[in-house]
Amino acid sequence: MGSKLSNSHGVRGDFFMSSMDLFEKKPNKTKNNKLMPLAVRMRPQNLKDFVGQRHILGPDKLLTRAITADRISSLILYGPPGTGKTCLAHIVSNATSSHFERINATTSNVDELRRIISQARQRKNTLRKRTTLFIDEIHRFNKAQQDVVLPDVEEANVVLIGATVHNPFFSIVAALLSRSIVFSLNPLKQEEVLAILNAALKNKERGLGKLPIKMEAAALKYLAGASDGDARRALNALELGALTTKPDKEGRINFTLKVAEESIQKKAVVYDKAGSAHYDTISAFIKSMRGSDPDAALYWLAKMIYAGEDPRFIARRICICAAEDVGNADPQALVVANAALQISEFVGMPEARIPLAQAAVYIACAPKSNAAYLGIEKALRDVKQKKTLEVPKHLRVGTYPGAERLGHGQDYKYAHDYKNHFVPQEYLPAEKKYYIPTPIGYERKIKEWLEKLRP
Repeated sequence: MGSKLSNSHGVRGDFFMSSMDLFEKKPNKTKNNKLMPLAVRMRPQNLKDFVGQRHILGPDKLLTRAITADRISSLILYGPPGTGKTCLAHIVSNATSSHFERINATTSNVDELRRIISQARQRKNTLRKRTTLFIDEIHRFNKAQQDVVLPDVEEANVVLIGATVHNPFFSIVAALLSRSIVFSLNPLKQEEVLAILNAALKNKERGLGKLPIKMEAAALKYLAGASDGDARRALNALELGALTTKPDKEGRINFTLKVAEESIQKKAVVYDKAGSAHYDTISAFIKSMRGSDPDAALYWLAKMIYAGEDPRFIARRICICAAEDVGNADPQALVVANAALQISEFVGMPEARIPLAQAAVYIACAPKSNAAYLGIEKALRDVKQKKTLEVPKHLRVGTYPGAERLGHGQDYKYAHDYKNHFVPQEYLPAEKKYYIPTPIGYERKIKEWLEKLRP
């Protein structure tokens, strides 16, 4: 008598609705809780307050339009720590009318995933309400765990937002990637981190605005630079320094460069990535390798790594030095340099310092020859300044109809048909000497071989 009818799934209506009410309740907001870290409290509440990533969040960009219109589809946010992945998910949670669930792959499991997905299905079928599922550090889920989410992403039972610091094309299953849009986030620029730090210093509700902080400009700039584009790291250092520095007699917290160094546990070095220190250091690094001084090369390499230089920039300079200054005196040098470039791109810092060091030492210790470099420079000058030489007729393409009548490709001598795979013939219609091999390293063998072929 009085009992409510079960729904089509055999679940009692009163139980079902009370369950829906239970998980529809929003958790207590903690954004103003002073026990939360500054980096959490200062998370932007909307896109207007978000700093950086203009390549994906400009006024007319897809992601901006999707968030503004509350039409987010499944997406993967990929980028280094502290660049705004979690902040973007937080903004979506504030902007969306859908139910928002957040889990971290380091502490979650399949049971929790299945519970969330089951509730999402009920919510969709009964309340016609979408569920957005944010999985932080999604790369921590193995293939089987990622596959649990796949069918419900396919059927739009959940809208997935995954955040990862690892390349998603290596760490996330292809089927899930094909159903998601991948957005790549870049390390924040120094001026962007500065803007975030200044906002935290001024904000009296969620930031440090109520504290009598006297911030030294050099200290603030140092925090922004030493954070390596990681806003979370910069904010954590700012909060640590502000809360642990003893006020002076006037009650002011003097946040100096020394405090900044201690707070971020990194000594300040004079290295402006856009200024003379940057160019002077890389110049000293290259000249040390060219000058066969591995110890000096390692020191300048260490300075650049410590200051946060892009390892790809360093690796590119090593490759150029291998080709320009070592050349054919040791052809293996370019192979080692190129391997260091590829490995650095793949593994990232801090491990990239090891192949970079190996390559720098190899280049510094290798025999040197710039003969190939001098040869191409001389040839380029001739092409630019002198009359352009015609290709000899016997070297031209002779395989098309009519080529024989033009004399193209006729009387060409195929080198492999002759002794030592060499036959004298004209390859350039002028007497030129561009490559002059040195008697150093492997190039000595090249020199001897060419002299044997062309005495």
